[in-house]
Amino acid sequence: MTSHDVVALVRRCLGIKKVGHCGTLDPLATGLLLIVIGRGTKIQDLLMAEDKEYEGTMKLGEVTDSQDADGVILQSRPVPEFSPEQIEAAFVKFKGDFYQMPPMVSAIKKEGVPLYKLARQGKVVEREPRFVHVFGYRINGIRIPEIDFRVLCSKGFYVRTYAFDIGEELGCGAHLKDLRRTKSGRFTLDHAVTVEELRTGEPAAIAAKVLDLPTISRMRGA
Repeated sequence: MTSHDVVALVRRCLGIKKVGHCGTLDPLATGLLLIVIGRGTKIQDLLMAEDKEYEGTMKLGEVTDSQDADGVILQSRPVPEFSPEQIEAAFVKFKGDFYQMPPMVSAIKKEGVPLYKLARQGKVVEREPRFVHVFGYRINGIRIPEIDFRVLCSKGFYVRTYAFDIGEELGCGAHLKDLRRTKSGRFTLDHAVTVEELRTGEPAAIAAKVLDLPTISRMRGA
């Protein structure tokens, strides 16, 4: 399922044409997707600019063309029995401000063409590094070759690339196996509507859960 598929579900459920989302989730990912409807679309860019929190699992020893589990494996490398200290040292290298190279399999456009379309043609083009920020992270579990983690990051951050970069820092490569967005700005999963509710729920019940603009302003401290 893509983020656009969720938008289509909301349109059908609520009978509203003016629907958008705030920050694409890769098909591999689950979790929180902010949906804006009607007048709410006017603050779409504002909501997209807020920080995000993710929980994920990276798999060491395998590098893929998409940097996640949906891609084709390009390299397989042996994975040493890393100590927790060695893994911590790799993660800490990617905290604070740094530049991140967007992956070829992404929606960023080069001369009007999304990079993922060029990647499908076997092309690799020059990309501009993005200035990003990691506010904090937590290593939730180590089960070599897998590492569970949480990361709080700025907008435009690629968690796929984060996993790839940490794998390169460790010297064995890595890709993102699972990903779940748990927070976007002040919004969390606690009051989220599920995809199943959108598919089978009563439109009136779904509409009752929509937050109005004054409520959103109060949540954001505006």
